[in-house]
Amino acid sequence: MSETREKTLFTPSLKRRGLLLVVSGPSGSGKGTVLSNLFERRSDLFYSVSATTRLPRPGEIDGREYYFLTQQEFESKINDGGMLEHACYCGNYYGTPRSAVEEQCDNGIDVILEIEVQGAMQVKKAWPDCVTVFIAPPSPQELERRLRGRGTESDEIIKNRLDTAMHEISHATEYDYIVVNDEVEESASKINCIMAAEKCRASRL
Repeated sequence: MSETREKTLFTPSLKRRGLLLVVSGPSGSGKGTVLSNLFERRSDLFYSVSATTRLPRPGEIDGREYYFLTQQEFESKINDGGMLEHACYCGNYYGTPRSAVEEQCDNGIDVILEIEVQGAMQVKKAWPDCVTVFIAPPSPQELERRLRGRGTESDEIIKNRLDTAMHEISHATEYDYIVVNDEVEESASKINCIMAAEKCRASRL
């Protein structure tokens, strides 16, 4: 190993950049529960908060549930490249502000971004160094059992959710990793291991 390479790898003053971990999964896959378990294990992670143009609901706080922006503010960020991804639902914008993610990663903090498939593919293009993880249910039958177990939705809504889930699962191979969520703690451990392995990747050192 050359002297230059040795300095690159072993200079103590070098600060490693944090990872951006993009996590997706269909409704009923348990991704929210898995990520909650991961955050319980680790206090050094940053959860990326989305921005929206919809009005705050009672009890919601700016910067906690969402960053609440006006349409003009949101569109200005889009035009300036300030959104990693964005989409419009029911007349309102939703998206991921780039600045908050960059700030945390620049400070060496790992960022978790929980987002749907379309947005994840946008982030991959805007942030090629991100790590993408798809959380999948063990089977379609188990997914349906979980959705019905909630007891809060009609058969029609459940069917729509299952159809959407099958569409999302068809894109799973576009992700860097797939974690089948049989058991929450094991799935959280796998994601933790993925992050540890990615930090050992030669291109990041």
